[in-house]
Amino acid sequence: MELSRPPCSAEDIVAPLEKSASTITTAVSRPGGKRTAFWVAIASLLAAAVKGAIAWNTIGTNDVVTFYQFGRSLQDHGLEWTYLHDISFNHPPLTAYFLMGIYNLAHLPFLQENTISFPFLLRLPGIVADLVTVWAVFQIGKSVESKVPTWALLLFALSPASLMITGFHGNTDPIMVMFLTIATLAAIRDKPILCGLFFALSCQIKIIPLLFLPVFFFYWRERRLAFKFIVPTALTFLVLWAQALFSFPIAFAKNVLSYGSFWGLWGVTYWLRQTGWSEFGRVTYLHFTPAQALVATILKLSIIAIVLSIAWRRRYLGRQSLLRSIAYAWIVFFILSPGVCAQYLVWLAPFVLLLSPSFFGWFTATGSLFLFFFYNTIADKFPWYLAISNGRHNGEWTPWTAWPWAVLIAGVLVFWIKAKHQNASLRLFSLEPLDPESPSS
Repeated sequence: MELSRPPCSAEDIVAPLEKSASTITTAVSRPGGKRTAFWVAIASLLAAAVKGAIAWNTIGTNDVVTFYQFGRSLQDHGLEWTYLHDISFNHPPLTAYFLMGIYNLAHLPFLQENTISFPFLLRLPGIVADLVTVWAVFQIGKSVESKVPTWALLLFALSPASLMITGFHGNTDPIMVMFLTIATLAAIRDKPILCGLFFALSCQIKIIPLLFLPVFFFYWRERRLAFKFIVPTALTFLVLWAQALFSFPIAFAKNVLSYGSFWGLWGVTYWLRQTGWSEFGRVTYLHFTPAQALVATILKLSIIAIVLSIAWRRRYLGRQSLLRSIAYAWIVFFILSPGVCAQYLVWLAPFVLLLSPSFFGWFTATGSLFLFFFYNTIADKFPWYLAISNGRHNGEWTPWTAWPWAVLIAGVLVFWIKAKHQNASLRLFSLEPLDPESPSS
């Protein structure tokens, strides 16, 4: 399902799509008024109620079943045994403690008598996290030059993608996004200690925020506050990873630090699988063929190199540009990542919104379509109750992943065209830091 070439000029494509943070200021009003805050709060609470109703009346995806099994394994055998005997348990220790906690809660007689189940307890923190994330995004919008329009904030609060992922899917991704967004808010407000704390907490839920360590580090380094950022970050890691690092570091590193998601369902690896070459044909996250391993390694190293370049070249820029740096890094990750699971689409949403509301709108629309067809396929049609993704129906939903992936690529091209138009001397392959006075930064 390839995207056809639209029958319009490049200018016609750029105009509606590109509303980068540097140009939004002339288009919309600052979301600081009481009326905007009221409607965003109402939308957020409404979305939370819908997510809560979905979580109460459904089981969710097989991730919920898997997490229940993780909780039982952790309770019966402990963290080390679970790492050693289940390669699919790729979560940091804090998530393990959380799963063990809600597993025990779900077996309390009082909760069982009131039908408060493990699937609901798993999704409830994510529902609360989404409320906090909307608040943090609203606060960021008031603190920087970027003016996010009310419609975009309402779309973010009521995002269909968020309703499906947080309300139905069942995973910890919204919690990670909440911590990372709060860390960004702390950076915008010049609070390096809080930034370091919440950044470290985001890494305790999912390991992927470690990708942004260079962005935050160089940002604080140029302000001579790196020490205040690094110390709480390191201490939080040390405290929460102590058991794994000192007792079973090899198992921990193998499961958590080397996880690479599924090959062949998204982006570059999806299109390589479409070639029909047997070396690229298997959908897996284990035991890659030599060709799959080579491509996955190149893609991962490319992501790391580009993010390091973004962090280094943009280190002199201001608070506004920190938001763009994080958004650009997320976009690079999603374009080049060897594997992206459905629930990952919430990862970049707040930062894409702050980068460009119109771009966020396109990504939300295409991402929501992909998610609907994904869940509708694996849940055996609407209404959804239990959705099992087992590979038998990959051919039905994977073509829909091409649309949000293509939007991300189109967005990068538009942003680059815009930047080159503003600064003709800008070079893509360079380590020269960007000029804070340049309009393209």
